[in-house]
Amino acid sequence: MSKKGKEHLVPIWERRNLTLDEASVYTGIGVDKLREISNSEDCDFVLWVGTKRMLKRKQLEDYLDKCYKI
Repeated sequence: MSKKGKEHLVPIWERRNLTLDEASVYTGIGVDKLREISNSEDCDFVLWVGTKRMLKRKQLEDYLDKCYKI
C-alpha cells in the first residue's frame, strides 16, 4: 500500500521508540519535561541515535507507571 517516496506510517502505540514530540503527544507530558527527565545519566528509557534522542516507549510507560509526581 506504500507508494514510492511515501513513508510507511506505523501507529504511535506500536512504535518501539518515540521522538520527544511523539512521546509528548503519547503521554500528555510536555517536550521540555521529557527532555529534562531523559537528560539524566541513569535514565533507562533514552536511546541516542547519533545526536537524536529517542525514548523507548515500553520503558517510558513503566517509568511513568511507577511515578507519583514528575
